Amino acid sequence: MSGLDHKHFAGPEHGWEPEPGLPEQLPAGETQLWQGAPDAVAVARRIFHVRAVTAYFGLLLVWKLFADWHDGVSFGEALLATLQVAPLPLLGLLILYGLAVVVARTTLYTLTDKRIVMRIGMVLSVTYNIPLRQIAAADMRRDGDGTGDLCLSLVAGQRIAYAHLWPHARPWRLARPEPALRCLPDVAAVAERLNDAWALAQQQEATAITTRSSAPLAGTGVEVLAATGRA
Repeated sequence: MSGLDHKHFAGPEHGWEPEPGLPEQLPAGETQLWQGAPDAVAVARRIFHVRAVTAYFGLLLVWKLFADWHDGVSFGEALLATLQVAPLPLLGLLILYGLAVVVARTTLYTLTDKRIVMRIGMVLSVTYNIPLRQIAAADMRRDGDGTGDLCLSLVAGQRIAYAHLWPHARPWRLARPEPALRCLPDVAAVAERLNDAWALAQQQEATAITTRSSAPLAGTGVEVLAATGRA
């Protein structure tokens, strides 16, 4: 993982942070533009797929009800037997919602005019610093309720292992993992800020290179938010 800083912190609390979500004070000349966390309900729906799991458990309960009835048990007895096992799938759904809440509460994303900082980790907190100049493009994936993901495509040579990022990674991009800011409320507004910050960082990088080489630098033409769609 070249060029992308990361730090590990143990413990359930974040009192060690000099600033929320940041492993150290921002250097002089760097400005925080936005900070936020995933929406817990959206995490439950998009990452832990509680709607699909609920439908699956519901079908199993209906199947048990009618299977018992078909086997000669009275409908009332079959219904009672089904209700007796219903707490088990409900417990499973509560566990998934609990995990979604933990993900939301232990995650904090920060956007500055220089980088994106991802403080993630339910058990072991890890902080990733992703310089804006290391981002080749970003893809906004928005749900109908306005929440969504910002998936970051890194420039060649930059890589963070999928297992280290999950669930803060674009789903199924295993060969070339893409860090992702997941389940953001009002993702479109965050995307606009990222787009402006990225464009400014690219201009500053091009100016610095031009100054060092005393030669003009051709533009790359890379766009942040290269695509928009529903996950």
